[in-house]
Amino acid sequence: MDDRTFRTAMGKFATGVTVITTKLEDTVRGMTANAFMSVSLNPKLVLISVDENAHLKQYIQQSQKFAVSILNETQQDLSAYFAGQRREKLDIDFNWFNGMPTIQDSLVNLTCDVHDVVVAGDHTLYIGKVTDVCLNEGEPLTFFQGTYKQLKTCEKVN
Repeated sequence: MDDRTFRTAMGKFATGVTVITTKLEDTVRGMTANAFMSVSLNPKLVLISVDENAHLKQYIQQSQKFAVSILNETQQDLSAYFAGQRREKLDIDFNWFNGMPTIQDSLVNLTCDVHDVVVAGDHTLYIGKVTDVCLNEGEPLTFFQGTYKQLKTCEKVN
């Protein structure tokens, strides 16, 4: 199978959208990712996948910390920005949570210490031990077949 076929197949899996951030000295870096998952309840572990060529990789390796912001349905513009789809520079007013930069008003903010690192193909998998969590209400920003989607609710007809 070619790369395009594989990518199309993986796009059939609907996901939430996250922004992964980290801080090294006074520099904040972030990227949009839908490759995120819960790994373990005890200890509390999550996994993120970072492309080998992403600048964020070096920052996580050096800081040994990262934060995950699970975006709400109104934050598509922030997702696009951190995915490099918007070229203008935005002045992001981060929510500083547990000493880490997170996206304000996200559904969830997690802070993590790097627990384990696995190189897998052209990505590095970072398993993070969750150090703190902040929850907010709202609907998720979702991604399916290369586009953003909104959840639709059906009304029950009697």
